[in-house]
Amino acid sequence: METNSRAMLQADLDAFDISDELGFLLEKPLTNLPEYYQVWMDLANNLTQLIESHKLRDLVHKMPVLSPHLLRSHRELRLAHLALGFITMGYVWQEGQYAPAEILPKALALPYCTVSRRLGLPFILTYADSVLANWKLKDPMGEMEIGNMDLIISLPGGKSCRGFFLVSMLVEMAASSGIKAALEVMHAMEICDLIGVQKGLLKVVLSLKKMQETFKLMHKHVDPTDFHGTLRIFLSGWRDNPMLPGGLLYEGVSKEPILLSGGSAAQSSAIQCFDALLGVQHEDDSGAYLTRMRDYMPPAHCKLIETLSVCPSLREFILSCSSPALCQAYNCCVLALEDLRSYHLCVVAKYINVPANRARTMGCPFRGVGTALNTTGTGGSNPMVFLKSVRNTTHRALISERDFFFK
Repeated sequence: METNSRAMLQADLDAFDISDELGFLLEKPLTNLPEYYQVWMDLANNLTQLIESHKLRDLVHKMPVLSPHLLRSHRELRLAHLALGFITMGYVWQEGQYAPAEILPKALALPYCTVSRRLGLPFILTYADSVLANWKLKDPMGEMEIGNMDLIISLPGGKSCRGFFLVSMLVEMAASSGIKAALEVMHAMEICDLIGVQKGLLKVVLSLKKMQETFKLMHKHVDPTDFHGTLRIFLSGWRDNPMLPGGLLYEGVSKEPILLSGGSAAQSSAIQCFDALLGVQHEDDSGAYLTRMRDYMPPAHCKLIETLSVCPSLREFILSCSSPALCQAYNCCVLALEDLRSYHLCVVAKYINVPANRARTMGCPFRGVGTALNTTGTGGSNPMVFLKSVRNTTHRALISERDFFFK
């Protein structure tokens, strides 16, 4: 029985492109592409310096149009998407909020869109790029901890840029055990294994608590002024963005501008998996926004969210079992997810609201960028309104005593 369970879990991990140890993180990301693409890597590896010296756009204009046909493996495609995504963000926002580029040159746009289509990802830097596939170990034999890690590609923001992406990556890694546990719960429900469901839910609780504890590293490694005034604009997209209201024209790809959202934590497949498992039903604008963010996830990860979403309701299953222990385990999961979202609200207040208020009177440190994002998130939503909405909806998923005893 145990052997069958392990085999079933491994089949799920393979089907949904999940690492046993790292969850949705890309295992062993590449740091170099074939020599033919060296011009891309040269720009990506020197991105911060080129942006700050205002040279990036000129160099992109001189780039040849390269064909992605030599990119054969999934890891090569992910690194190409990462590099081209970072270069695109640097190109668009090099001159700050008052002079964004409205046209992406063909030498960048054409291969970027081709690589994106092969991966099933949009033509913009996503959370799957900057967080899931943008890490490397300083000592390959060392531990997966922040002191032994670095980014493959960076943006202006110095240590805060490194800290922001690496802490986000470690939060995702902390979710890995919870993702596997969600699969265990799903299969335990299929055979009415109440103990299996309960054990799986308790693993999800521990994972969510570990995610929140890891999230606290943000305070040590990211400075609010650097994040808001320097880094944040480079994560901004061209949909629901007052700085680029008409979108971005991808030369050689489309005759009309394309609207795409910037990267944000709403693109985390892990959080949406927990929502799907627990039956947290987000409605109205927040629900529509989260559903749209699935278009920015690797297709295999999105498939897991959809699979969990169409499974028989875990909440209804627990109510039908009349098991107080099972009900308590479920509620502990919901409360842990609610706590994580409440903590995220506090982080947003510190890193967006407080610096935004200061920027209104003092200006921003990096050529005045970022003030247009004082109330708009990089993904195009109002982060405080959105996070309060999803936090409150999460709370409503709790099973009350009335639900349990008067079902």
